[in-house]
Amino acid sequence: MRVADIDREIETARAEGPLKDIVIQPCPALLSDLRVEVNREDPEPATIARIASRDVAMAAALIKVANSPIYARSRPAATVAEAVALLGISQTVSILTGFLLRETIRVKSPLLEHFWETSTRRAYAMGYIARQMYGVNADIAHTCGLFCNVGIPVMLQGIKGYEATLAHALAQTEKTGTELENDAHRTDHAVVGAIVAKTWRLSPNVAHAVRLHHDFTVLKDDNIPSTVRTLVAMALLAEHLVALHEGAQENREWELHGAECLTFLHVSGEEIQHWSDALHEQFTGPAGF
Repeated sequence: MRVADIDREIETARAEGPLKDIVIQPCPALLSDLRVEVNREDPEPATIARIASRDVAMAAALIKVANSPIYARSRPAATVAEAVALLGISQTVSILTGFLLRETIRVKSPLLEHFWETSTRRAYAMGYIARQMYGVNADIAHTCGLFCNVGIPVMLQGIKGYEATLAHALAQTEKTGTELENDAHRTDHAVVGAIVAKTWRLSPNVAHAVRLHHDFTVLKDDNIPSTVRTLVAMALLAEHLVALHEGAQENREWELHGAECLTFLHVSGEEIQHWSDALHEQFTGPAGF
């Protein structure tokens, strides 16, 4: 497999397959404007603050995170500009991306009651793991964590009968969710998530990792870029760390492929315990929820 094959698969699924009529919400203008500024050679915190201030709820969420105990600030941030100064541009954009994703793609099913909390925790975990490993862009990892399962609410909104499939997937352990999705709908949330990532013009590495994040054969496929394979392995490890925190049932894929992912990442069991402890405060803080 090559990334060109993945791109063709995504384009075909969008144009001709069972997803041709599904509605993919466009990237919010605020996020597009943020990206334009962040991609400048010398992005201006004041400009980032002005963009964030254009949405009252988004500004409030940013200030809430900045004033959380995680940052142990002696004086609370009273303005968006102060929040951006405390958090830094990279963290600010990560928080705002998560906020805009939740606001754009609504979750309206009791089956996904804590969907965004878990997604945000996964994103924080992937960003944290990336910073421990060096050589992996933490912003890319964080974004990948946010978008890994975004195809689930999109399918829930746009594909008839998907709620029953999702309920089945959550209740059994014999098959993976993507296997059940393909059995019932001839596509799965990894494909849909990759379509969302491409529609929102995220990094190609993110779109490809979202598409492959349940396909662990790619860990041994040198045709796939190392960054993409690393994100796939990190995504499963992040799922495991979140499950430990939430007391959730262990992911079947972790039982089948966890050791393989740890070997690929060169991560030990001792490191997992240390990372789990280190992430506890972020997982229990506001994290933009």
